[in-house]
Amino acid sequence: MRVVNVKPASRLKAPKVAQALAWPGHLIERHGWEYEIWSGVELAPLENVRFLAAYRHPGVVPVDEVERAWQEVVDGEELALAERRLAGDREREEARPALTALLWSGRLTTDLTAQPLSGECVGHVTARLVRWRSGSLW
Repeated sequence: MRVVNVKPASRLKAPKVAQALAWPGHLIERHGWEYEIWSGVELAPLENVRFLAAYRHPGVVPVDEVERAWQEVVDGEELALAERRLAGDREREEARPALTALLWSGRLTTDLTAQPLSGECVGHVTARLVRWRSGSLW
């Protein structure tokens, strides 16, 4: 069994907080359980996931737009370049929801830990299934 106590990192050095976190650890460990103190996550990934979560529900972005983006997105391309290319004659921001939906679904990935999500992030395509039948792709 593992018991986890969570406090914001900014509060861990306060003597009263350190003392309040220490005593349950001694008690828990005497019972043979594991005790850990967690201080949360970095802000960039948390903010990125919160942003992407807006695109988690089906229907927020039309399915045909998401599928078109999925077929046309290029592995290793910066998201800003993908937006411009996918938008065509439209404003590039109009292509953003489809890319964001792909990121939320995991079909397109990028590093969410290093920085706030931006056009400089590089997108990576997860494996696409390709069918081969009678010498042609379908």
